[in-house]
Amino acid sequence: MIDLPLIAAGVMALAILFYVVLDGFDLGVGILFPFAPDDTARSTMMNSVAPVWDGNETWLVLGGGGLMVFFPTAYAVALPAFYMPIMGLLFALIFRGVAFEFRHGATTSKYIWDRAFFGGSIVSAFMQGLLLGGLIQGVRVEDQRFVGGLFDWLTPFSVLTGIGVVCGYALLGATWLVLKTENATQTWARRAAMVTGGGVIVAMGAVSILTPLMSPAVAERWFGGINIIAFAPVPALT
Repeated sequence: MIDLPLIAAGVMALAILFYVVLDGFDLGVGILFPFAPDDTARSTMMNSVAPVWDGNETWLVLGGGGLMVFFPTAYAVALPAFYMPIMGLLFALIFRGVAFEFRHGATTSKYIWDRAFFGGSIVSAFMQGLLLGGLIQGVRVEDQRFVGGLFDWLTPFSVLTGIGVVCGYALLGATWLVLKTENATQTWARRAAMVTGGGVIVAMGAVSILTPLMSPAVAERWFGGINIIAFAPVPALT
């Protein structure tokens, strides 16, 4: 018998994976933007993602639309629970897109759009991390309705996951630049990858330790029976 909910969840998981990998590297390029060696390097960085960045964001639309179509109850719970970070994410993506387009034609105002591109990228990444942390923490639901507060998602743990996502996207951006650039920009990108990779390792370790301490259900799954043997390699491999 075909398990349609499982197939739908697989489609959504695939869309989210594609979004994280594909839009992650161009968000990462934006996060690294102000730290580039010079304006020539920044132009090279932006040109490296210009052909693909707009299409990469369509995976986010598929993920959100899929949640509404396949799992309307979950959509109805998640939207009010994470209304503010979702709106922050969308506005940051719009702001980033405007900055991307305006920078190409700017001359005297280029520095303004450089800052705007960086701001839109880092806010987008951080908001996604807040969403991830809020989902891990869970939301209060009664009768299939969200009954929590407007800022339940904002906790030290969600801030930690937000920082981790920023580091992860910056790492993706740095490795993309290693592939797509050369000479001084490539050398700088390799150094940036080492720094951001260290940040990812620290964040991953902290989240892996705090999650079972924060959630009894996760702790039971991790440490119940032989589960620890099966699950322990996951954070290390990640």
